[in-house]
Amino acid sequence: MPPVIETVNNFIDGDFQPSDEYLDSYEPSTGQVWARIANSSDKDVESAVIAAEKAFPQWASTPVAQRSKILMKIADLIEERLDHFAEIESKDQGKPVWLAKMIDIPRTVHNFRYFATYALHDLNSSSIRQDTSSTNYTVKCPVGVAGLISPWNLPLYLLSFKLAPAIVCGNTVVAKPSEMTSVSTKLLAKVFQDAGLPKGVVNIVLGYGKTAGQALVVHPRVPLLSFTGGTATAEHIRRSAAHLCKKFSLELGGKNPAIVFDDCNFEKCVDTCIRSSFINQGEICLCTSRIFVQRGIYDKFVQAFVEKAKSKTVGDPTDTSTFCGAVISLEHRNKITGYVEGARHGGATIQCGHGVLDLDLPARCKNGYFVRPTVITDIADDAPAMREEIFGPVTCVVPFDDEAEVIQRANSVKYGLCAAVWTENVSRVHRISPKLDAGTVWVNCWLVRDLDMPFGGTKESGTGREGGKYSTEFFTEEKTICIQH
Repeated sequence: MPPVIETVNNFIDGDFQPSDEYLDSYEPSTGQVWARIANSSDKDVESAVIAAEKAFPQWASTPVAQRSKILMKIADLIEERLDHFAEIESKDQGKPVWLAKMIDIPRTVHNFRYFATYALHDLNSSSIRQDTSSTNYTVKCPVGVAGLISPWNLPLYLLSFKLAPAIVCGNTVVAKPSEMTSVSTKLLAKVFQDAGLPKGVVNIVLGYGKTAGQALVVHPRVPLLSFTGGTATAEHIRRSAAHLCKKFSLELGGKNPAIVFDDCNFEKCVDTCIRSSFINQGEICLCTSRIFVQRGIYDKFVQAFVEKAKSKTVGDPTDTSTFCGAVISLEHRNKITGYVEGARHGGATIQCGHGVLDLDLPARCKNGYFVRPTVITDIADDAPAMREEIFGPVTCVVPFDDEAEVIQRANSVKYGLCAAVWTENVSRVHRISPKLDAGTVWVNCWLVRDLDMPFGGTKESGTGREGGKYSTEFFTEEKTICIQH
């Protein structure tokens, strides 16, 4: 019996609309086509923008309390359908089902609930200044049609992080998810219908970035664009739309260091670094890919870290014992293993992972795109595997001697998204954290996120900040009104 092939259409003006062309979408864990995705054209993007423009005046004038109520209903419906969403997200992206149930879908729910409640306070606040001749006050106004382009690694999670603040602030949206992970947006669009979101408030166009994404980027009536993805793509976006004076929020790549001092909580540090290096197959922009370990505990750390990396199960995403599922595509798998082979040829030691241990996969996964957690040592700081974003389950572990040295080495790459510091010395934390080129520095932890805090990168890891007031500032224009007495 042939497998069932999902068909995913564009969602425009409140309805699913068929496309003239479709793309094949492959299930990463089997290497087989499992979905057909609408391949949108400029015409489809134009239709979505027109629908968003038509819906904007009414939605922008809807009281924020009513917009908030609809977002809360969206969150409730996603939570009710959590298992189905998690199964689809796993099948589409390759991650273990348990991980989607624990992180991706709950965080999607949280994003909608958080911004639904945050906006009630933030959008209703105002600065007021009064003197004998005039009164000045501010109002926050939605901007218009927001273009949202989201990546394939955390499909629903990262789309909702943009979508929730955009619509609760009164904007309407044209969203373009990755063509490799579009299936969960079909479920999300059904939630929008069931939650009573007015037609045209959210429109979803599918397909390639070079066509549908590009049409959205250069559309003259889309005044703001939020993008999460690769640094090279962001450079193209900037160049393409420079003449349009759009508002941009760009959350890009990382080559994130962990700095491990000899006074760290050793067991917690090793366990957390395993998770930060290899969770979601290392396909998170915040994953650790360079671990600098103080020389006195370096050998002990490498031994413990490699043993734990070897113990992690790689395979069928539906199996609850699986730690790493499949990476997103065959091309991406080849890119990841190419970095490992390049490091090997350059004289580095592959302690475990690709090319060292064979994979024992179930029959259904024999053609899937799997890479074992890979640990590289004896590698120079200027090697490609130490400088370039691999975006897979590969991390390099190298020794260091003192603070000044490790700060310089940690900052020596073009990225600056996040960093982790492992030490029990509070004075050291305050000394070195401000000196690290990173938008977020975690101390004795990783991926602990408070949505009130700003999130974003430095250098080539992006521009702008997301979360709390930073998202509402991006998705609104603050206007000053002056009344002369």
